[in-house]
Amino acid sequence: MAASLLNRLILQAVKTENNCIRRCFSKHIIIKKEAPAQLFLIASGPRLSYLIHTKGFSTEDTQDEKKNQKKSSTTFSNTGRKISERIIHVFDENGNDLGLMHRANVIRLMDERDLRLVQRNSSTDPPEYQLMTGVQIHQERLRLREKENRQKTGPTVTKELTFSSNIAQHDLNTKSKQIQQWIEKKYKVQVTIKKSKNADVPENKMEEIFNQILQTMPGLAAFLTKPQAVKGGRAFTCVFRHLSKKEEKAYEDGQKSYNLDDENGNDRELSV
Repeated sequence: MAASLLNRLILQAVKTENNCIRRCFSKHIIIKKEAPAQLFLIASGPRLSYLIHTKGFSTEDTQDEKKNQKKSSTTFSNTGRKISERIIHVFDENGNDLGLMHRANVIRLMDERDLRLVQRNSSTDPPEYQLMTGVQIHQERLRLREKENRQKTGPTVTKELTFSSNIAQHDLNTKSKQIQQWIEKKYKVQVTIKKSKNADVPENKMEEIFNQILQTMPGLAAFLTKPQAVKGGRAFTCVFRHLSKKEEKAYEDGQKSYNLDDENGNDRELSV
């Protein structure tokens, strides 16, 4: 009896021990079974067989592109003999349309007339080119430069000045100095002269006042709009402006020739 009870206790102890061992080993077995599955999932992921090329974005790049576009739009240079297109649309130095020409014929025409080739419009098909002299290219560059400078400086400021026709000479001189200061700053000046209520002022006197103001600024100012009646003839107005560079040069050349003629006249008087 005791022996059979002991055998049962030993068998039960062995069973419990085996159960514990199974539980312990089952965890390791599950982990070992899951590990290859995870490795399989990782390994079976799709591989990128190509690289995607992307261009980095930067504000400096966009600013450089804008500068290059602006530079290309304002530049005006000689194309030379390197014409990339076979057939181009050509205009001569006077603006006459020569039609479509082969680049070899254009180069031959350049050599015969001693002209340069300048691109006028690259957006057309075929592109437009013009034959020009060196002087024409230089003048066109100056024109584009002046246009660009005007765009940078913005619109011209206009000053206004109003006074009566019976103004004293001292006050008129003061007004003239003020107008001259504005003109030197490249301002436009609109001057309005009102007729005196107690006096009948003729039109020629009003014009004389405007001309007197203009004579105080030789080689500096000119009429943008000549004196004209406004407000039913009760006032006269005009606009003064600064001389252009071309007008300034013409005035300087005229003064030089006048001085030379004056010196030659004095020399002739001394010789007599």
